[in-house]
Amino acid sequence: MRLLLDSHTLIWAVDDPARLTPRSTAELQNSGNDLLLSAATIWEIAIKVGLGKLSLSMPYRQWMSQAISDLGLSVLPITVEYADRQAGLPFHHRDPFDRLLVAQAQVEGVAVVSDDSIFDQYGVPRLW
Repeated sequence: MRLLLDSHTLIWAVDDPARLTPRSTAELQNSGNDLLLSAATIWEIAIKVGLGKLSLSMPYRQWMSQAISDLGLSVLPITVEYADRQAGLPFHHRDPFDRLLVAQAQVEGVAVVSDDSIFDQYGVPRLW
């Protein structure tokens, strides 16, 4: 199964795994799954760290590189196709990072690993 991680899922998987559900933990640890990380999530976390709204267990660059490596994540770039899909989404939610995740999940046909029910309003499969 291919799974797209929301930002809080990534942060919790690395710095506070007890906050994940047993199901999400099992799926993240399942070597048969292909775990995806949006470039938007990489950017979102960097912005929050830079603004002092988020603290990680290591300096940002080291933390992100290690998270990608340790979890075996494949990074999804931001493409014109994803941006076009995002532009046509209804405004159930205005968070640009979440809206891009919705677009990527729709285009790629993948589930989002998130505790945020906003994804349900877009008809995106959500695992939690």
